[in-house]
Amino acid sequence: MSQSLSPLPQLSAAAERFLRAHGVEPTVLQPIPGDASARRYWRAPGESVLAQVPHADELLPFLRVQHRFAEAGLPVPRILVVSLRYRLLLQEDVGSRDLKSALDAGESPDAIMARVFPLLLGLAAAAQGRVLRPPFPPYDAQRLQQELSLFPDWYLRRHLGVTLSSAEQDQIGMLFSALLDGARQQPSIWVHRDFHARNLLLRPDGTPVLIDFQDAVLGPWTYDLASLLWDRYWDWGRARRDGWIEQYRCLLQRHGLAVPGAEAFRVQTEVMALQRNLKILGIFCRLAYRDGKSGYLELLPRFWAYVEDLLAGQEAWRRFVPLFRGWSPCDRR
Repeated sequence: MSQSLSPLPQLSAAAERFLRAHGVEPTVLQPIPGDASARRYWRAPGESVLAQVPHADELLPFLRVQHRFAEAGLPVPRILVVSLRYRLLLQEDVGSRDLKSALDAGESPDAIMARVFPLLLGLAAAAQGRVLRPPFPPYDAQRLQQELSLFPDWYLRRHLGVTLSSAEQDQIGMLFSALLDGARQQPSIWVHRDFHARNLLLRPDGTPVLIDFQDAVLGPWTYDLASLLWDRYWDWGRARRDGWIEQYRCLLQRHGLAVPGAEAFRVQTEVMALQRNLKILGIFCRLAYRDGKSGYLELLPRFWAYVEDLLAGQEAWRRFVPLFRGWSPCDRR
């Protein structure tokens, strides 16, 4: 969710000299709307974008992932200039038109997905037979559990003021365990981890480009697909999502990856969709109450509807539907 435009960067005289030495005049930088992070962005003349990060050590993961993605043939912006000292990164400007803008302008969702699915395939294929040193961080049970804990901690307790009984804690624990088991059983691939419409820019020729990939991990192969299809901007509906899941499964199969049957693959995708949507409810509340970004609360009803639909859609999860009744953001606010 975009925030207000950032002010021009507060740069030291040495940092300004560094930028000028590389052809960037600080006084003409144009601020770009930010994201949920503390990073700041400016568009510079000469088809480049300047980013400033809070801490220099945040640049290293970004640079490592950018290099690996580029080597694997995944479309990412080129890096032009880096300064760890000043926490600055100058990279290729691939434009401001993203997947959301294209869909808002009326482009066919099916045509858009047909252009985006090869990126997911590229992430899956890149992980095959590659040994990285150091490896991508594992998106393992511990990390997934930490993310799930955001739901009771921030959504239930902080946002709704709900204190879970022992029986409710046990039931939540059973659901979380089922999701972790479902994630563990999936093949591990390169996972972008925030694969959604605003993180897919489109070049003038319509080629999609990945951005905001610094948190890439090695994890369940349906995670990014779930991130794409259970979107914050559009609710595509179950029938359309199921069709795209099967379309992507067939794409994996055509490219030689061992995939399960249609129903099993759909279940795998919905496991990660439920995990992610529960996490998002917690993250948005944390952004609102800890970081003062209250606009994220407006998005809670959509992700709550996703959770309700996912729970009702699988027989193994329907026993948890009564537990979740009464926790709707629409009922409490």
